[in-house]
Amino acid sequence: MSENKIAQPKIPMSVQIRREIVAWFWVGLVFLLINGAVGQARVIPSGSMENTLLVGDHLIMSRVGYDAGIPFTNWHLPLWRNPSRQQMIIFIPPYAPTQTDLIKRVIGLPGDTVDLRDGAVFINGTKLSENYTTGPSRPAPSGFTPAGQSDIKFPYRVPDHCYFAMGDNRGNSYDSRFWGCVPRKDIIGTPVMIYMSVNARDDAWEPGQIRERFFAYANALLHPTTVRWGRLFHTF
Repeated sequence: MSENKIAQPKIPMSVQIRREIVAWFWVGLVFLLINGAVGQARVIPSGSMENTLLVGDHLIMSRVGYDAGIPFTNWHLPLWRNPSRQQMIIFIPPYAPTQTDLIKRVIGLPGDTVDLRDGAVFINGTKLSENYTTGPSRPAPSGFTPAGQSDIKFPYRVPDHCYFAMGDNRGNSYDSRFWGCVPRKDIIGTPVMIYMSVNARDDAWEPGQIRERFFAYANALLHPTTVRWGRLFHTF
């Protein structure tokens, strides 16, 4: 004996489209909230962190515990987590808050005395072991500090709630040796993974270079050898 099947009411096409739009709206909203408050993507535009990070490395940054960004605004809220020594951090430049974020490595913690001598870093009188650097660690040349700021003198005591940060490429990094410490409130996260790395012209990764970046990605599609496959999914 066959059972009678109840016919399902046909949903009008306009209702289906409206439901799809609403569903994708919520997906997009959740993505924006996660992207702003939990993690974000960054691309390396300069060689200041070579050879740890190369120009064209694309990073996933974690904000968890460091900073909570408010989507659609430039507001952010520092959280409870503090970086450890030799950890890489991403931060707002204290000397130019409107410029793009920087990435450096924490060398001195609050209250530390940092000294640079004999091409090496000394923390509280003890030489710091660094197997990630390129070139000797020397003070910044005189007169290269931001306008209105005095040269950084060593030994340098790191103020409270501040961090002394340097690039791994010590001969090509504009860092705390030039402009002083990074306030904790300006630290927004730490890199956790390289998700893409493309060998292209350096200017392709500078802020605002949309055309050059488009050509860099298009070239990577046509010539896969420009992708540094061995760097993909490297974690920190």
